Amino acid sequence: MAWTKWSYMDHWVTETPQGPQPPSFNRAYMDRYVKQLSALGFTGFDTFFFYLHALAGMYGSVPGFERFLQDNGFEKITGIFSAYPSATRYTAPHVRETHDRIVADCTNTLRTCEGLTGVENFIVMPTSTHWQTEPVTDDTIKVVADLWNRVGRLTLEHGMKTTCHFEFWGAIRTRPQLELFFEYTDPEYVFFFCDTAQHTIAGVDPIQLFRDYRDRCTGFHFKDTRNVDEHEAYRTPPDPELMAPHVTRWFYEMGEGGLVDFPTLMKEIVTSGYDGWLTVEHDKAELGGGSYAEATAVAKWYIDNVLAEAEAEARRGLESAR
Repeated sequence: MAWTKWSYMDHWVTETPQGPQPPSFNRAYMDRYVKQLSALGFTGFDTFFFYLHALAGMYGSVPGFERFLQDNGFEKITGIFSAYPSATRYTAPHVRETHDRIVADCTNTLRTCEGLTGVENFIVMPTSTHWQTEPVTDDTIKVVADLWNRVGRLTLEHGMKTTCHFEFWGAIRTRPQLELFFEYTDPEYVFFFCDTAQHTIAGVDPIQLFRDYRDRCTGFHFKDTRNVDEHEAYRTPPDPELMAPHVTRWFYEMGEGGLVDFPTLMKEIVTSGYDGWLTVEHDKAELGGGSYAEATAVAKWYIDNVLAEAEAEARRGLESAR
């Protein structure tokens, strides 16, 4: 039986008369976007916290938007993504004095989500950019960990798991830094969200990372890359994803010949017993004239053909081992 819990990360850009915009540009664009995802077979939807108010305005409330999703074949909103990529005097995860403000922001986001079917993941970028945070010391990582321990306790009260999504340009990026962060965070409150491309770019094997932290893993972003950062691009201000001097496009859809071994990861997921959502994400797909609609269709073909066969092979192996 093929994996049914595929969700999509709301990272889409569409052309409008006013230029490239997210689908939340207006209701007509948003409706069409949702129907495109539904036609491809996605049944979960992840979105950013900063889109929630726009969605509430278009659909009457955030639960109203979720009802529209459900009317179009989706099960629910599965994850809410929160981040502070740019450090400010008020919000900087590595500065303890800003933690109360960040916790208050998270509390407001949770209130906005009241009435939803059951969001599973409160996905967070644990840090701001590396260049705004450095030097990154053990104490820096401890301060960041303390923040997400607080938020993790808070979100569990609302039925959501705080799960950490690491960027190649973030302050916590290397394997030793990740290990220290997980050591400093409470496994009952803070979980792991695996972005296959971001870890690969940072020189971290996402498959081995999942093997080692699968008990804390609550989700994935399935996207590919063709590059490992070998020139400290992660330190490029203000945005390493767009302004790195040696790489013009970091992210690609599955099936386009990147570095991530998705069939092996799929087999590892099946044999591990993980039964959560798998999320497709496309980031900067428009660079070089690309299309999010095309990228998403290519990724779903890859899921239905290549990954479905990898999953079936893994399940046959489990059956034969019994």
